[in-house]
Amino acid sequence: MSFKTVERKPLTFAERTYVPQIVNGLMTTFKKMVKPNETLEYPEARPPIPEGYRGVPTLVKDPNGREKCVSCQLCEFVCPPKAIRIKPGEIDPTSDSAHVEKAPEAFDIDMLRCIYCGLCQEVCPEEAIWLQNVFSLSGYTREEMVNDKDKLYELGGTLPDKHFKWDQKKAAEDRGNAAH
Repeated sequence: MSFKTVERKPLTFAERTYVPQIVNGLMTTFKKMVKPNETLEYPEARPPIPEGYRGVPTLVKDPNGREKCVSCQLCEFVCPPKAIRIKPGEIDPTSDSAHVEKAPEAFDIDMLRCIYCGLCQEVCPEEAIWLQNVFSLSGYTREEMVNDKDKLYELGGTLPDKHFKWDQKKAAEDRGNAAH
């Protein structure tokens, strides 16, 4: 086994005294002293949300306050980490939305498993699940990080419905009943 000796060039006088390095460090310090602070006072001051940000998945209601989710479970099936759990439930036949087959009895999203991919929003045929620009979720326990149906509607709120699908279905059903 042979060893190769690496020759080092000798240090100059300035390098031996460390004066250039000390001056460089002091210049950096003085620049930071006169430059304005770059720190944000979070949570009062928040950074701008970038375009195309995919945030927290939430459930939304239509402008009349009705649930848009019909428990088709497509979002549950397409979710890569299996963060969504839906328990379908029946709708009361006397209710205003009786023309809808199902509604979720339970709808949970485990935010510790969610990877914010946006597939749930893309696959939803009723536009009931939306990604909101919320990026600061926290909790002390794992149970606090599982958003149930009520919390999802609280985060999502109401979004305008371009299609007024439920109103059109109800009106068509009423016309059909009136014709008979």
